[in-house]
Amino acid sequence: MPGPTPDRALKALADAVDGVAGDDDSDARIPVAATVVLLREGGDGPEVLLLERPDRGSFAGAWVFPGGKLDDADRHDAGETEEAVARRAGVREVEEECGLVLAPQALVALSCWNPPTGVAPRIRTWFFAAAAPEGDLTLSADEAVDSQWVRPADILARHGRGELTLYPPTWVTLHRLIEHADVGSVLDAARLAGLERFQSVARRGAEGPMLLWEGDAEYGPDAEASASASRHRLEIGALPWRYSRSD
Repeated sequence: MPGPTPDRALKALADAVDGVAGDDDSDARIPVAATVVLLREGGDGPEVLLLERPDRGSFAGAWVFPGGKLDDADRHDAGETEEAVARRAGVREVEEECGLVLAPQALVALSCWNPPTGVAPRIRTWFFAAAAPEGDLTLSADEAVDSQWVRPADILARHGRGELTLYPPTWVTLHRLIEHADVGSVLDAARLAGLERFQSVARRGAEGPMLLWEGDAEYGPDAEASASASRHRLEIGALPWRYSRSD
């Protein structure tokens, strides 16, 4: 029987249920952030670096990938694309938060996430992946109270038992890493697939809130009239969360 899910992720979506997809990609007022999925080879497949946020501020108490909002200094040229600026910000955030130095070209774009309308604050977040560089972790006390290298399947299992807090973009990213046998496979697959955009809509399901993305039969405003059974959703009303994706 599924148990209760951590309250923070549910509260973040409480005001967004039954909203519509926003046009965040073209809204310059939306703050932008970058996060980096650092990967290393483990004894039983790739491991990712996760940081535990302090019990205050954004994503309080959650386990996240290193990252943060773009700064003005991250933009070197007025004509640069948002992805280029986000890539530079991701490199800076990794060094600031955990002391590891990356080159911008080492980052492979994974996805860009827009939260549902009604969620505050609204932040568009770029996700990148990179092989972890050599060096020791040096955590910023203001940004992280703990860290761990962990197999994606293991951290998802712990989340499913209610032992820690993850937010949906982190959860889905971890879930998509499970199928890969090594770091090279992750990066090659990301390069081949190209950037995926997640324009999120929140709905209420039988067990509580769920997030839907394009490709789900209930995603659009005319969802009730659709006879399609296609799914692209994350059900978060009870633990363990359930991700469904079909054509």
